[in-house]
Amino acid sequence: MKDFTPLHQAARLSVAPMMDWTDRHCRYLHRLLSREALLYTEMVTAPALVRGGALHLLEFNPQEHPVALQLGGSDPEELAEAARLGAEAGYDEINLNCGCPSDRVQSGAFGAVLMQTPELVADCVAAMRAAVDAEVTVKCRIGVDEQEPEEVLPDFLEKIRAAGCIRVTIHARKAWLQGLSPKENRDIPPLDYDLVHRMKAAFPDLHISINGGITTLAEAKAHLDRGLDGVMVGRAAYHQPADVLCAADPEIYGTGALSDAGDAVRQMLPYIEARLSEGAKLNQITRHMLGLFAGKPGARQWRRKLSEGACRAGAGPDLVQEALAQVETRAAA
Repeated sequence: MKDFTPLHQAARLSVAPMMDWTDRHCRYLHRLLSREALLYTEMVTAPALVRGGALHLLEFNPQEHPVALQLGGSDPEELAEAARLGAEAGYDEINLNCGCPSDRVQSGAFGAVLMQTPELVADCVAAMRAAVDAEVTVKCRIGVDEQEPEEVLPDFLEKIRAAGCIRVTIHARKAWLQGLSPKENRDIPPLDYDLVHRMKAAFPDLHISINGGITTLAEAKAHLDRGLDGVMVGRAAYHQPADVLCAADPEIYGTGALSDAGDAVRQMLPYIEARLSEGAKLNQITRHMLGLFAGKPGARQWRRKLSEGACRAGAGPDLVQEALAQVETRAAA
């Protein structure tokens, strides 16, 4: 088995790339909850960077490290250039999306549709690796449509491994390119965790993370204990970030102590002040904080205060402080 790097160690737990959710404000909050977990950007398309010049999509705070850029695309040369831009921006990892089933992604011939052309994926990986020193990784499904995962997934992994990819995250569901919406593709196709574990047994030199339907640290630890190298958590890490991330460092990495959601809110205040001074709106940041106290006393008041107040003109850190004070008053009652 190959020696894994510190970045591979960080990938023991990662927060999935999620469109419209895991932007820079979300990632900054998540980093305050866990110093160790690997964070991913939303998918950024290679054409947007290379042809559209949308380099603002690469902006992030240095405190987010370790942080990975996920790219969408299917042209090796364009992906290589996008990867170079990402590496120059300072990302620790460049990840190729081979799992998104949305119509927009399909029309661009990338995302989950790439599961049908593993040779092209291998060419993309090789081109990206030649362009950057940052590690190039892949996130994929177990198959699409009528493909037989037990047959196509090993072939897919074999080809990207031959191209130099040594780390892959597998969403343990098929994607149905026709007939299911992206939301339905996250829930309806059945999970096949055992297949992912069999892939680890078949490819022991690959660092394999599992994704799909995992909502708690206990579930994550169970997969790690069975021999997988990493676990990627998606919606649960967004909607209940404290439940997933506050105990991640001691529980998953054996380092540090439990973090506290209230402390994270206080640490967000200077960040909020700085972003507002740059022209951001408060609700662009606080929308990612709504689930911080999910299931705790005062959670409803916290959500209401931020949801109703953050959109108002002039709203700033004081509103967040007031909302936190309500939560802490309820918790102390």
